[in-house]
Amino acid sequence: MQSNTRPPVSRADFIRTAGLVTAGTLFFPRKIFAQESPVITIINEAAKSPIVVQKLRGNISVLQGSGGNIAVFTGPDGKLMVDAGIAVSEQKIKAAMAKISNDPLKYLINTHWHFDHANGNPWVHQYGATIIAQENTRKNLSTTIRVKDWDYTFEPLPADGLPTIQFKQTHELDFNGTKIAMRYYNPAHTDCDISVRFPNVDIIHVADTWWNGYYPFIDHDSGGKLEGMINASDYNLANTTNDTIIIPGHGPVGNRKQLKEFRDMLVLVRDRVYKLKKSGKTLAETVAAKPTADLDAKWGKFVLDGAFFTKLVYADV
Repeated sequence: MQSNTRPPVSRADFIRTAGLVTAGTLFFPRKIFAQESPVITIINEAAKSPIVVQKLRGNISVLQGSGGNIAVFTGPDGKLMVDAGIAVSEQKIKAAMAKISNDPLKYLINTHWHFDHANGNPWVHQYGATIIAQENTRKNLSTTIRVKDWDYTFEPLPADGLPTIQFKQTHELDFNGTKIAMRYYNPAHTDCDISVRFPNVDIIHVADTWWNGYYPFIDHDSGGKLEGMINASDYNLANTTNDTIIIPGHGPVGNRKQLKEFRDMLVLVRDRVYKLKKSGKTLAETVAAKPTADLDAKWGKFVLDGAFFTKLVYADV
């Protein structure tokens, strides 16, 4: 991690450093952060990152390559996006959506406030979208938030990037002949995570409550909780079938079996770290004990390694 003496940066500046996924290539910020100037490195990578379109079913596609996974639903009423990605990807996202269809953009749903999902809000709104989100998402996007685990301070988005339709627990949108269902999870990855379900085609976007194949980030500075991540996974497992297509916040589009593996990993690491902490181990001693050693080859190959994830879990148990 970098020194806390580094001055705060705006959301826009940090977003340009966060090209996490390119066509099949994963970047490892934990390694890049060790360099003196990570911003230039990640800007260059993000600038090169293509947007890869994966068609699912029922006129729903996923765009990968701009931070979190973006879902696009198109039809006679127009286009709807789930998450906006990173602002530096604006032109590439526009081009990818134009290849999907010529339908106008009408709505954007934010699954939560984080930079890699909502930094594109201003251009998406200017492009024609009304923005919908859980009420805490607007609150977080409207204020200054320091995320200590990232060593960054995020400043508010401009007014045209803020959601104008807000809800507390659930919301439904009639669009393209179906009712799109949004549901708040309670604090999990952050304090504002929601799912977005397309019931007519049995697809659900669960956003950053699931990182398919990777240790997830838990943002304690905006209300995230490990137990909430587990509860969100339990809810999603109880409300999907083996035929459901599940879109994670990061990683490949997946299914219920993969989600259960993720949930079981969270519980296993929680129990191991709790045992060490209860025995009197300090954070440093717990990390040194490597409670995720046998899991790291599978789960530790993206943004978080086992030591970093152990630190996050220690704070929660």
